[in-house]
Amino acid sequence: MKALKDKYFLKTMLTIAIPVAIQNLISSSLNMVDTLMITNLGSASIAGVGLANQVFFLYILLTFGINSGGAIFIAQYWGKEDIKNVNKSIGFAIMTSFILGLIFTLVALILPKQVLSIFTDDLDVINAGVSYLRIVSLSYIMTAISFSYSIALRTTGKPNVPLVVSIISLSTNTILNYILIFGKLGIPPLGLKGAAIATVIARTLEFGLLLYAVYKGNSFLNAKPSELFGWEKEFIKKYVKITYPVILTEGFWALGQVMYTIAYANLGKTAMASIQLTNTIQNMFFVVVKGLASACSIMVGAKIGSEEFDKAYDYAISFIALSSISGIILGLTLSLSSDLILKLFRNLEPDVYNTAKSILIFMGLTFVIRVYNNISIVGVLRSGGNTKVAMKIDLSSVWLIGVPLAFIGSMIFEMPVEYLFLLITTEELVKAILGFPIIKSKKWIQNIT
Repeated sequence: MKALKDKYFLKTMLTIAIPVAIQNLISSSLNMVDTLMITNLGSASIAGVGLANQVFFLYILLTFGINSGGAIFIAQYWGKEDIKNVNKSIGFAIMTSFILGLIFTLVALILPKQVLSIFTDDLDVINAGVSYLRIVSLSYIMTAISFSYSIALRTTGKPNVPLVVSIISLSTNTILNYILIFGKLGIPPLGLKGAAIATVIARTLEFGLLLYAVYKGNSFLNAKPSELFGWEKEFIKKYVKITYPVILTEGFWALGQVMYTIAYANLGKTAMASIQLTNTIQNMFFVVVKGLASACSIMVGAKIGSEEFDKAYDYAISFIALSSISGIILGLTLSLSSDLILKLFRNLEPDVYNTAKSILIFMGLTFVIRVYNNISIVGVLRSGGNTKVAMKIDLSSVWLIGVPLAFIGSMIFEMPVEYLFLLITTEELVKAILGFPIIKSKKWIQNIT
């Protein structure tokens, strides 16, 4: 771990990781504020929005898979200073993200009730989710394209641009939530519909600001359509070969999380509300990890692109060490402060409060395992181009371990939701055991450009 003593490594890491971490902190903080506001509307509203967000969760993870795969190419081409192919990689990510966004928008608009009925038969929860989902789906396509440009800017050394845009967009979302949900400034209270409208307006603003930053600035990302979308057959073949395992991984991993939600929903409204609430809180603690994972992927990928393979490996091990230490500290903080955090949510029903507290304690105690897996798979294995191995580790753990255990615990033993969460975490432990020897072998290091 020589890199930990390297000033260039530390400076570059902080330059990338801090803006990404702050951006995610703002996003998670405002999402928690959203949840705080929705708790005033009751557990059915919390659960309904939670289920509606499962659709968005699946969509955004597929979008992340598309753009994460593209980022592998962008980072390595950036390391070679090949701007032409950087722009082609961005263009391919934008095009595929747009198609995906269109599909999800149409499904959410036409079949929202049928989709949410997959999770639960509680009509109060379904109706709450439908009223939110139909409106918020109008932001999906803009979110996808914004996501593509944000990742491209981060990967090419401009993380401050999406950070500033997020601050403006997400602050707008919170202010509008307050006005529209509760009916301020002479506007009638709109409840969940107000939260959805606020999200659409904020996403539209985010989309416009990012396009302005890219096409009015002096960035080389200011590319013509022919530079973004003029792909040769060989480029498409190579791009698809590397990125399809990433997209499949995110898609089937997200479906696995959907299966977990169905298992939790089987335990009732309180269980669904508690999981929705605790996941929002956990995301607050995960911001540091996301910053490190982003920095790891970019820096390791760039070193591989410039064929500095030993340094790429040293960077990877250094990131894993840093993230593991961070995971232990953050996890203990989450467990020990669970009661204090939940006191922020003043109108929680007692059952939801007590259940959420138990889940937060278990989340904190197992936090370091999830941190390690995020860095090792997203930050290390994918940046090295060994996307198929990452896919096998991820999907086998979820579908052969996590999903079966979720339904055994929920349907057969009807376990309390906090113990079901702990049982499902077994898949994270298996994932860590499978991934460690592969990282040590260095076989994941591949120059794909």
